[in-house]
Amino acid sequence: MLRRAALVLGALALLGCAPRAETSRALPADRGAPFLYVALGDSTVEGVGASRRDRNYVSRLHARLRERYPAARVENLGVGGATSGDVQKRQLDRAIALAPHLITLSVGPNDITRGVTVSRYERTMTTILESLGRKTTAVVVVNLLPDLAVTPRFRGGPHEQKVGRLTVEFNDVLRRTVPVYGADLVDLYAPSQREVPQRPGLLAGDGYHPSDAGYALWAELTWEVIARRIGQGG
Repeated sequence: MLRRAALVLGALALLGCAPRAETSRALPADRGAPFLYVALGDSTVEGVGASRRDRNYVSRLHARLRERYPAARVENLGVGGATSGDVQKRQLDRAIALAPHLITLSVGPNDITRGVTVSRYERTMTTILESLGRKTTAVVVVNLLPDLAVTPRFRGGPHEQKVGRLTVEFNDVLRRTVPVYGADLVDLYAPSQREVPQRPGLLAGDGYHPSDAGYALWAELTWEVIARRIGQGG
């Protein structure tokens, strides 16, 4: 009996210590409020594939934010080739120090192509999300990975099935971890599966990165999630 009670108490203690999703974060209701948006991630955050810098998804989101917050600024920390480990080591502390109101995070495809294991990706993303949740007051928005297997770079090639399977497994990590830390998820996976095969113009000439049209769709899907966090239903 004592052993059973101890096990119950231990389980309750673990539950009490578990991270809890924070649902109260919101973007300012005041249009005149100072506002900083920080973007973290890889080449898609940097904007590889866009014809101009102002046509990547980060710049498009900044333009939408300025319609709502005229004083909104953006710091794009994304770097081509970055893995989740690179974000943790080289972007995370910089983002925290900036004390942003909004953070977007997009990283994972380079982890897949460089052989980072699913378990390591989960550990790294957990560290990043926990730090952003604990050390900032920002609304954090993370996107699921688009399906790499439908891109011309991989479709019909020897690695199509492997990258398709890993995309699913990496997205399962994001579905498990992102809500725990109060962040929001943007689904890019289902739209990529549905749209890319029918609309090849969504991808740039390299057959992998988004084009201007692809980034426009990415920004629109992300904005739908961000808009829900604007204070007082703004």
